[in-house]
Amino acid sequence: MREKNINPIFRTDGWVLLLYVLLLTFGWFSVCGASHNIGDVDFFSFESRTGKQLVWIACSLGLGGIILMIEDRYYEILADVFYWLMMLLLFITPFIAHDVKGSRSWIPLGPVSLQPAEFAKCATALALAKLINQYGFTLNRRRCLLRAAALVVLPFLLIVMQKETGSALVFCAFSLMFYREGMPGCILFCAVAAVVYFVVGIGYSLTPLPGTAGDVGEFAVLNLIWLFSVAMVRVYVPRQSEHVQRLLLVGVAVNVLAWSASALFVKFDISWAIIALDVFTAAYLGWMWAGQRLTQWFLIAVFTISSMGFLYLSDFTLNHVMKGYQRTRICVLLGIEEDRDAAYNVNQSKIAIGSGGLTGKGFMNGTQTKLDYVPEQDTDFIFCTVGEEEGFVGASAVLLLFLALILRLLVLAERQATVFGRVFGYCVLSILLFHVFINIGMVTGLAPVIGIPLPFFSYGGSSLWGFTLLLFIFLRIDAGRKRR
Repeated sequence: MREKNINPIFRTDGWVLLLYVLLLTFGWFSVCGASHNIGDVDFFSFESRTGKQLVWIACSLGLGGIILMIEDRYYEILADVFYWLMMLLLFITPFIAHDVKGSRSWIPLGPVSLQPAEFAKCATALALAKLINQYGFTLNRRRCLLRAAALVVLPFLLIVMQKETGSALVFCAFSLMFYREGMPGCILFCAVAAVVYFVVGIGYSLTPLPGTAGDVGEFAVLNLIWLFSVAMVRVYVPRQSEHVQRLLLVGVAVNVLAWSASALFVKFDISWAIIALDVFTAAYLGWMWAGQRLTQWFLIAVFTISSMGFLYLSDFTLNHVMKGYQRTRICVLLGIEEDRDAAYNVNQSKIAIGSGGLTGKGFMNGTQTKLDYVPEQDTDFIFCTVGEEEGFVGASAVLLLFLALILRLLVLAERQATVFGRVFGYCVLSILLFHVFINIGMVTGLAPVIGIPLPFFSYGGSSLWGFTLLLFIFLRIDAGRKRR
């Protein structure tokens, strides 16, 4: 009884609260550095972006306090209601939102605008946690996995309808939680393989293969498909080493003979020979399935054929489906095109970060930011302001704060007394991890520019409130774990 009567605020994890306040503080100073001009000292006017951000921060702290005072069981009870209301709002948003840089995702509310996609992350996390918390629910079962995936795919599609590809891609972060809760590792492997196929196949599509009429990208990916298929036989089909050796021997022979024939006799595209090798591998796997009736043979054969289809479908999508600016961004990132306009943001961002040196130029002294060389420097590209004004030391300190927050959330997620609490905790840290990695990656030129904010730093109320909802609901669930 004594534990139950303790105010939940006093049971809230102090380390997470401290890190939250520190990130908010450093974020506000970064907005000051990015949005104010030299000589301007009016930081608190609501007409300025710094004044507005201060209001968003104050509202976030108040929102966090309200969340902590609500009984934690209500978040699970009302999870489905919250989710479907958000789906309805996402559906009507394109019809009532204004067009902002080609996106219809911001709903005007008087002097401010809100982006429902930021709150849909929290609604989806709660719905997933409630679903997986059901008795007998396990992601090892195909039906259960499809039900959970459907909860993620629906908001993803609705946000894509708003032409907000960056916000939609954030929902891929839930795959980390799926893996923790029992999703087969082969699914995660397939996702990683798809990324490798795309990057290698597209990135080296214009690099000629010596001694042949083909290119390195297609040749390399087709060989990777063969090798991955053989490796999956070795891992997932027990006591079948003779088949692994047979497939490896055939593959090496096809590569050597095709390359030798092209180099010594008639130059041709040897990728056709590797296509034949992959088709032979899939047929061999299908033949083994017909003889032994082991599902593993069939699934690996499907993986082989699907991988080949993905390779050529991704090439078709890039060149015939994607819009020009999307294709250009990807090609610039992979180094197969040089486009000044597409690479301008990233180049200026890297210049700003590099100019900061070890200790930076000091608060409000960044030349790149003061002269507005970096577009969106107080939103998506705010980390370049940190690098320029605070240097390597300040940028490293910010990254360490994010690392500490993510590791602490990992500890809190693992100590939950319920599946609901653990799943929601992993959803929160997965979303944070995705935002930090992609945002800093695109600012430094390591990831495509997809336009997602840096948590607690980027200017705007929707992003800040969305992350506050996620974080403080989890803190409230954690505060009530002992009672459960």
